[in-house]
Amino acid sequence: MELIAELKDKKAEMASWRQHLHQFPEIAYEEEMTSDFVAEKLKSFGIEVHRGLGKTGVVGVIHGQDSGDGTSPSIGLRADMDALPMEEQTNLAYASRHTNRMHACGHDGHTTMLLGAAEHLARHRHFSGTVYCIFQPAEEGGNAGARSMIDDGLFDKVPMESIWGMHNWPGLEAGRALAHVGPAMAGADIFILTIEGVGGHAAMPHQTKDPIVAAGMVTIALQTLVSRQLDPFDQAVISLTKLEAGSAFNVIPSIATVGGTLRTMKAETRKDFLQKIEAVAKTAAQVTGCDVSMEVRPGYPPTINHEADALFARGVISDVLGKDGLDTDLTPTMGAEDFSYMLQHKEGAYIWLGAGTDSQNLHSPLYDFNDELLPMGASLWVRMVEAKLPTQTG
Repeated sequence: MELIAELKDKKAEMASWRQHLHQFPEIAYEEEMTSDFVAEKLKSFGIEVHRGLGKTGVVGVIHGQDSGDGTSPSIGLRADMDALPMEEQTNLAYASRHTNRMHACGHDGHTTMLLGAAEHLARHRHFSGTVYCIFQPAEEGGNAGARSMIDDGLFDKVPMESIWGMHNWPGLEAGRALAHVGPAMAGADIFILTIEGVGGHAAMPHQTKDPIVAAGMVTIALQTLVSRQLDPFDQAVISLTKLEAGSAFNVIPSIATVGGTLRTMKAETRKDFLQKIEAVAKTAAQVTGCDVSMEVRPGYPPTINHEADALFARGVISDVLGKDGLDTDLTPTMGAEDFSYMLQHKEGAYIWLGAGTDSQNLHSPLYDFNDELLPMGASLWVRMVEAKLPTQTG
C-alpha cells in the first residue's frame, strides 16, 4: 500500500476534524456550521473559496502549475456533507450533540478526506491545471443537492472536464476499493397508489367496494412484476413500504393508499415498470370494483460510471492500495446516489472505499466512520489529481 507519507502522518489531525463534524451533524440545506468549517479550513490552506452553490455548498479552487501549452485542464472532486434525521446510539465521546441528527452514512469522513487532500494539493501543487474541491449539501433523502449545485451554475462557474466521487463501503475490507464499469447504483423512484372504493358498515361489506381488499390484491399482484416480467439479465426492485387505510374497526373506508419504491439500473426499464405498476394495480383492483390512480415522485437517476474513467480509477486504486487493494467483483447496489446527476453532465466515476467487514451498516444508529480510511481516501484523491493532471516535464 503506497499511501502518501504526509497524509499518513496527518491521520490524527484529520480524525479530529472528522470527529468534530460528527458531533455537529446537519441535514439537507441546513449545513451552515459544516460549510463554515469547510470554508475556514480551505482558506487556512490558502485555497480560493466559493460559497452559495446549492445554498450551503462550498467549492475550493486549487491552481496547479502551468500546463506549458496554453491549456488549463481541470478536475472536480466531490464530497457530500449532510447528515441524516435520526438519533445516534453509539455512546461515543464525540457522538452527535444535535437531537435527531446523525452522521450515519460517513459524510463527515468524506468531507474530511477531501479536506486532507485539498491541503496536500495546495501545499505541493504537483499537477498542471485546476482542481475543484466540491463540498455538496443535501445528498440524503432525495433532496438532490448535486442537482441544486448544477442548477446554480456549478459547471458554468467552475468548468471542470471530469468529476469524481467517493463513498465509504461497509462490508468491503478496509484497504480495498473499486470503481464499477457502468452501473454502480440504481435509480430510485417513489410511487403512491390511491385506491378509491365505496365505504360503509363493516357488518355489510356487500354494500361497499372495499379498498382494503383491493390493496391486498394489488400488493400480491405487484410481486409478480420483477419475477415474471423483468429480463433476468436486467435489474430492478419493487418494494411496497407503506399501507394506509381506515379510521375505525367497524368502518370499511372509501380510500386506501399503497406506497413504495422502484429501483432500476436502466432508464428504459424505469419507464416500462412505472407504466406496468400502474396497469397491474388498476387491473387487480378492478376485481373489487375499485379505481386506482398513481402518483410518481421521481428520485435520483442511476449512477453510471463512464467506462474509460472507471478503468482509470482502477489504475489509481491499484497504485495507491496495491493490486490486492483493487476489488472488481462487488456487485452494484440498488441504493441510490445523487452524484448520478453530475455524471450525466461530466465524464468521471464513483468509487467505493472499503470501510471494513465488521463495520456497522450505513444508516444504522450504531454506525461510525472508520478513521483508518482518512489517509487512504485522501491519498487516492491526491494521486487521482496527479495522474489526471500530470505536470509537464522536459
